[in-house]
Amino acid sequence: MGVSLLSSPAFPRVIILSFITLCLIPELALASITRHYKFDIKLQNVTRLCHTKSIVTVNGQFPGPRIVAREGDRLVIKVVNHVQNNISIHWHGIRQLQTGWADGPAYVTQCPIQTSQSYVYNFTIVGQRGTLFWHAHISWLRSTVYGPLIILPKRGVPYPFAKPYKELVPIIFGEWWNVDCEAVISQALQTGGGPNVSDAYTINGLPGPLYNCSTKDTFKLKVKPGKTYLLRLINAALNDELFFSIANHSFTVVEADAVYVKPFETNTLLITPGQTTNVLLKTKPQYPNATFFMTARPYVTGLGTFDNSTVAGILEYEIPTNTLHSAASIKKLPLFKPFLPPLNDTSFATNFTNQLRSLASAQFPANVPQKVDRRFFFTIGLGTSPCQHNQTCQGPNGTMFAASINNISFAQPTTALLQAHFFGQSNGDTSILGAESHPLHLHGFNFFVVGQGFGNFDSNKDPAKFNLVDPIERNTVGVPSGGWVAIRFLADNPGVWFMHCHLEIHTSWGLKMAWVVLDGKLPNQKLLPPPVDLPKC
Repeated sequence: MGVSLLSSPAFPRVIILSFITLCLIPELALASITRHYKFDIKLQNVTRLCHTKSIVTVNGQFPGPRIVAREGDRLVIKVVNHVQNNISIHWHGIRQLQTGWADGPAYVTQCPIQTSQSYVYNFTIVGQRGTLFWHAHISWLRSTVYGPLIILPKRGVPYPFAKPYKELVPIIFGEWWNVDCEAVISQALQTGGGPNVSDAYTINGLPGPLYNCSTKDTFKLKVKPGKTYLLRLINAALNDELFFSIANHSFTVVEADAVYVKPFETNTLLITPGQTTNVLLKTKPQYPNATFFMTARPYVTGLGTFDNSTVAGILEYEIPTNTLHSAASIKKLPLFKPFLPPLNDTSFATNFTNQLRSLASAQFPANVPQKVDRRFFFTIGLGTSPCQHNQTCQGPNGTMFAASINNISFAQPTTALLQAHFFGQSNGDTSILGAESHPLHLHGFNFFVVGQGFGNFDSNKDPAKFNLVDPIERNTVGVPSGGWVAIRFLADNPGVWFMHCHLEIHTSWGLKMAWVVLDGKLPNQKLLPPPVDLPKC
């Protein structure tokens, strides 16, 4: 497997990681229920912004179907590919203890599922509860192939906060292109330039009334006065971190990336691609005689082009039975709009992130590794590489956009890295190749964000300020612009695990790498053999 060297990164980021050696994996609890799902990958005509196109979907739905399970359940999901594109599905945030073959990233843990072929993803949810999601993990197909994955607590186990009146429909942020997304990324990689940005952001696949021809395609959330609701938020957008707010309402944040946090109140959320957030929404005590916009727009720190637009949905209060309101009169109610931070409000982003702390209770402890066995220091960034001979490129000064970690860009393999590792076909460390960027997502593990800051990391001073008591535990972290994060995790899950940017364009440019975690000595420390239906390249 080859690598290509890049020029000096234009926007360097630094990540400091440490993990401790392989130890016992907790015994896999027997699943209380085995839940079966079938995903038929098929084309579906969908119209948005007065543009109709054929998109890749699961079961003809956009967004895809909701998976609901409980902690301890076993999921068996058969994926059948009826389209010409190769496909793979990633269960974002699931630990996949001893079941790395079910993780899903194409050419990392499996070869993709080819046309007319199928694959059964079989895994048990161990020690996790909360909001995650699933999405395609090959090329840019996750622009339309995604959906929520809801893990309820075990029966009889309450939430560590007051029980909400009701759970609302999950809100999934996405992006919409009027053209074929596969053509967008193909052109960008061929020319070396940046891709065309999306034409709209979406809430549950709908762009909302602030876009042309989209009033009828508006997501509406209906609530009752004087109630507290649980609202699950998922950022499935390809390339943008998002601010989100509901006019004249506040949130109590209670969970991030399926991990309970110390509750705190905020009027606005920041959520990066790949992250999930659960909040409690307390409604007005009385019918407010008004409706309220819920809006999201990007948080931007880079110098490239971006979709500078706003998606909107509407929060509506149910009409009290003792009033004379009609449907026509509701349309005449005042519609309030929220105030979102400026596009480049790094101060807000930093303050919001700093409020996130693990619950760290007796029932839900923060098991932060105190002893470190291995340390890694990665410098990551967006840069350029020379244009190939006899080719005209559209990147800066005639170069090609690229991205790197420690000045090395990930080269896409032609067979799955996990297969090569399991069958002893890998050569030394060649499967650990580099590249990463600010929304850092690690497969197969949760990690603790023990520190973060701006400027250069100081290995003499900064570790003294690490939070080793109640740091946020998650699977995706936003690396500050021009700054660093320090994460710790326990290497307790043997296999080959992808770590990459969740800004899809940076992943396409090479900001990705793989960790190899070796087997331990005991049976529950070993990666199980591959399933018989594992796709072949």
